[in-house]
Amino acid sequence: VKKEVGDVSILINNAGIVIGKGFLDSPDSLVEKTMEVNTMAHFWTYKAFLPAMIAANHGHLVSIASCAGLFGTNQLSDYCASKFAAVGFAESIDMEMRALRKTGVKTTIVCPYVINTGMFDGVKSKWPRVLPSLDPEYVAERIISAVRQNQEMLFIPRMAYVLYFFKSFLPVKATVLLSDYFGSLDVMSTFKGRPKKE
Repeated sequence: VKKEVGDVSILINNAGIVIGKGFLDSPDSLVEKTMEVNTMAHFWTYKAFLPAMIAANHGHLVSIASCAGLFGTNQLSDYCASKFAAVGFAESIDMEMRALRKTGVKTTIVCPYVINTGMFDGVKSKWPRVLPSLDPEYVAERIISAVRQNQEMLFIPRMAYVLYFFKSFLPVKATVLLSDYFGSLDVMSTFKGRPKKE
């Protein structure tokens, strides 16, 4: 991309994969691939494009993480780990830019619930009015709006802000009860994922 297009002013890291199995049932090779795609790819794309953004003191780094990067979820240990890492990495780079006084290099961390792209086919929300499966076009519009407003964190739907707030101070037992009430303990029980290409 650098050779063909040159420097970029907006970098959106959106690649992601999911296994959707319990920790002990997840093959090691797929766990490694999840970390490579969902986490390490952020490191390599930032290494490629961040230096020019720093030199110009202009640019925007957009990390498409997940609500699974905020809350541990049953049958998503590798995915949650990779998304927690993506959130932490983007947050740390934001702090580095602030320490370097590169205020023109902005960061937006996006944490959506399930998006209807096929990646999480079969996953059903216990309370679809509160935690709905999200339309990709709606999510894209929200991301564009967040980037235009230099919004640092974007949780979709808004209910995720409330749940994240409660998680920050409730005891673990209360958080587990809340998670169970919202169905996150069983959310992956109907997971099918994208059909395999032949």
